[in-house]
Amino acid sequence: MGVLGKMEVELDIKSSGDVFHELFGNKPHHISNITPHKIHSCDVHEGEFGKPNSVIFWNYSVDGEKCEAKVVVEAIDEKSKLVRFKVIEGSILKEYKSFVVTLEVVDRGAITAVKWAVEFEKFEDFGPYPVKLMDFIIGMTRDIEAHHLNE
Repeated sequence: MGVLGKMEVELDIKSSGDVFHELFGNKPHHISNITPHKIHSCDVHEGEFGKPNSVIFWNYSVDGEKCEAKVVVEAIDEKSKLVRFKVIEGSILKEYKSFVVTLEVVDRGAITAVKWAVEFEKFEDFGPYPVKLMDFIIGMTRDIEAHHLNE
């Protein structure tokens, strides 16, 4: 059995947290218009955008390397502003046995944050942790925030 792991980052944002929940929960195909250097495309393969159990295919680049991910939307919770994707095929599964990404908007009154969590299982005890992917997620979050602050 490999190593089970979880990495989290919480980023305070100046834009509305609803923007992030709406984008990733209902309109992920719009993200490539905001961060085309990171997310190249997002297409629905089964179901429809905004619906749990839909299958979505992402094309993206991490550190200049082209990647792809086929994911199942495991959850979209409007009340807690949470979206969870489970990777079922793609580049990341060459390094990890399983990989789940969760976005949650955290409202703390005057401050709103976007909390990202990646849960993964490594094939072996050694090997990389998904630091590059977490850096990618942080950069994408900042790009989306900047885009919405400039509108």
